[in-house]
Amino acid sequence: MQRNGYKSYYRSPDRDSILEPSVSRYLVENNLDVAYPGDRQFAVCLTHDIDIIYPTLPHKALSSIHFLKGLNLGGLKEELFRNRTVKGPGTYVNFREIMEIEEAYDARSTFYFMAPCPGKKGSGLYDLRSIEDELGFISDRGWDIGLHGGYYAYDDLAEILEEKKNLETVLGKKVTGYRNHYLCFKIPDTWELLARAGFEYDTTLGYNNMIGFRNGMCHPFRPFNLKLGREVDIVEIPLTIMDRTLFGYAGTPARAWEKAKLLIDTVERYHGVITLLWHNTVFGSPYREEWKRLYCKILDYCSSKNAWMTSAEEISKTRIAYACQNSI
Repeated sequence: MQRNGYKSYYRSPDRDSILEPSVSRYLVENNLDVAYPGDRQFAVCLTHDIDIIYPTLPHKALSSIHFLKGLNLGGLKEELFRNRTVKGPGTYVNFREIMEIEEAYDARSTFYFMAPCPGKKGSGLYDLRSIEDELGFISDRGWDIGLHGGYYAYDDLAEILEEKKNLETVLGKKVTGYRNHYLCFKIPDTWELLARAGFEYDTTLGYNNMIGFRNGMCHPFRPFNLKLGREVDIVEIPLTIMDRTLFGYAGTPARAWEKAKLLIDTVERYHGVITLLWHNTVFGSPYREEWKRLYCKILDYCSSKNAWMTSAEEISKTRIAYACQNSI
């Protein structure tokens, strides 16, 4: 079984090469045709995985420690007595806050929700029906909603189809985008299963323990199945930066910004797409304020460069997603 990204690259000799999209560089040097709306030079694909919607005990403990360290007794008291079993302040049902941040930059993003299959291990920690109105609000405002497949779903067509149906039933519309939990993936099998299930794009291909370009690409592409000798009918938008891997690798907020800026500038140079994954928990955790500030700083920096900041759905519709295959 082939799982996506268990090798640690933090101290690996391969680390530096991961930060350079060598395949995309080759394609650009050989006249890859790249075009984005408004003649922009590169794109930023904004995504959020919704793993949980109510803080777990470890999250509550970390918030309490944060307030203790800051001698914020008022915050500590509020944290200990806050009712986190319903929607409202202190929960992670904060999608509207995230949307407000992005809207200020004329940006859109994709929210990946889990759609649990009853009794299936690793398939989700919340009931979608409890936030049905939130999903409707997100969709009605023009943001994208995709499926965050369960941990074991990546090689199980029946489970993928069941989860897709669960999400579509609550959302009331077709779901076309996918990312698997923990970035579990099997190449090329998962792509084939997703295409058979009716998905149009995937954003799973990335590292769960490192930032950078997993397959040397900073452009969307249509995968090629070497076993069958044909193209798979799905667009892959490679993942570049996940919040927790960025901070785990960088160690400090200053160094995290340095690495994020490096990757943004690299993608701009090759007229590519940089895909970001910031979990909703970041925007509701007192101990993750630095992570939230960095997200805003990234949006500000990319906006200053006139980047196209949008959802995975919109990225998948651009002709760049097809140009790569024709250039190889």
